Amino acid sequence: MPGAKAHGTAPALHQALQAFAAAATAKTGLGPGGGPEEQLRGPFENFIAAAGAALGRELACAGEATLPNRLGRPDFAIHDQGALLGYAELKAPGSGADASRFRGRDRAQFRRFSAIPNLLYSDGSHWALYRGGQRVGKLVKLSGDAARHGADAVREEDARALESLLRDFLAWTPILPLDRGGRVDLKAFAELMAPLCRMLREDVADALQAADSPMPALAADWRQLLFPEATDKEFADAYAQTVAFALLLGRSEGAAPLTLESAQAALAAQHSLLSRALQVLTDHRVRQDMAASLDLLLRVMAVVPPGPLAASGDPWLYFYEDFLAAYDPQLRRNAGVYYTPVQVVRAQVRLIDELLTERLGMPLGFADPEVVVLDPAVGTGTYLLGVVEQALHRVKAERGAGALPGQAAALAKNLHGFERLVGAYAVSELRVSRALRDRGAPTDSAAGVYLTDTLASPNAQPRQLPLFMRPISEQHEQALAVKQDARVIVCLGNPPYDRHEAARADNGERTGAWVRWGDERGDADAILGDFVEPVTAAGRGGQLKNLYNLYVYFWRWALWKVFEQGAG
Repeated sequence: MPGAKAHGTAPALHQALQAFAAAATAKTGLGPGGGPEEQLRGPFENFIAAAGAALGRELACAGEATLPNRLGRPDFAIHDQGALLGYAELKAPGSGADASRFRGRDRAQFRRFSAIPNLLYSDGSHWALYRGGQRVGKLVKLSGDAARHGADAVREEDARALESLLRDFLAWTPILPLDRGGRVDLKAFAELMAPLCRMLREDVADALQAADSPMPALAADWRQLLFPEATDKEFADAYAQTVAFALLLGRSEGAAPLTLESAQAALAAQHSLLSRALQVLTDHRVRQDMAASLDLLLRVMAVVPPGPLAASGDPWLYFYEDFLAAYDPQLRRNAGVYYTPVQVVRAQVRLIDELLTERLGMPLGFADPEVVVLDPAVGTGTYLLGVVEQALHRVKAERGAGALPGQAAALAKNLHGFERLVGAYAVSELRVSRALRDRGAPTDSAAGVYLTDTLASPNAQPRQLPLFMRPISEQHEQALAVKQDARVIVCLGNPPYDRHEAARADNGERTGAWVRWGDERGDADAILGDFVEPVTAAGRGGQLKNLYNLYVYFWRWALWKVFEQGAG
């Protein structure tokens, strides 16, 4: 099958493709040396460099280590003058590049890689380009078999077809979605970010099952720091959301150019937990386990302009709900993450403010120094923002604009929020802190929004941890201090609704925790008993199943905090 000399296409590209096929045949003839696709790695890497030169680009492949028994990462990350351009996955000769024909492990791996927005597939003789799991353009098939026919497998028309595909691959760049007014379309961006975050979660889940990965040790540290009963699945989710939202918020706080290090630095002043968590979770010892998904997140996040987002209205108002709906709808349902309309929140906040002023003798309502407010399921901070808005509106109306900075700083000390989902926590901390700063509070003023489990025991002892981990452990200590000592006057919010899994010996933290079980399983002093005992005494024990729901636990906790423990 003689290879014709190229006319009408770059001769150098034709020659590079012939050289690739010749090298692939030579490698295949050498016998075993890893999987069949391993024989293509060296020839492919050389071809990409030569093809880039032929097309006027400076391309280089960064090979990823193979991961036995894991779906792993694409074989190569391809860079153009140092910037990540996309990925390439090599299949065993004869496997083809048509994803619709993949079966078994290849099919599962393609589903994993469907989050990648620019991905080349090749088995040497067949080439295809995929974006977000959809093929772009035509499948390119060489005239012969690159693994057997050498340079004779390549004809001029093959080089022309592959040139078109490669130019499509080279043309990719992440695009920031904008609305008609030219502002960031955050719903579309949430949908762009979600599959990349999901891919990162899956990489972490894989690493947790690998004996040679440091990820299990990192997960054990995370449990010790924050959530003792977190499953591997919950840790992988927390890892992915923490990293994704830390990068996004770091960009929002001005990180430029966006790197892991610049995001950490930008977050350090106002978001110390996220800054240190990002540093710990992306330590070089674990970074290699999720290099592809992490690098993609960085590349896509970098299209967001540094600094506060220019979006219509409150840019973060619906963002987390939109993100979670695209990222994991089941998690959204299980966590009860559903946005409470602003109009409802404002009406509830105004009603409480009226009660404070007219019934409880607090003349400034929420702005009164005696009024400590807590949202035990803070979500993205909508209720706390409603309190900030109402309190400082009253201050401005009654005392003038000059009183706002001092009152905003004082208000920050009286606002608290607890949240278990790290993405929602990150958005809430950002929104509330910015709302206070926008109204004149000093830059070091921030509401007490904590990454913690509201329902966990308030009697736990703070963990003693190394200095390096202090910003994370301090969250646990500060949340415990609020649970144990803060005299909360107002507990408001919209708790999650979920009839959870059946209670077992190993899932107490997920089935009511301290509210239902007390400090020890079966503790007679567990505060949910005050709801359970009257039902049992009335002979209606069969209806108790309706109490075992997250919103009931949160109601019971709020009653305890305000009337039994907090107000005294």
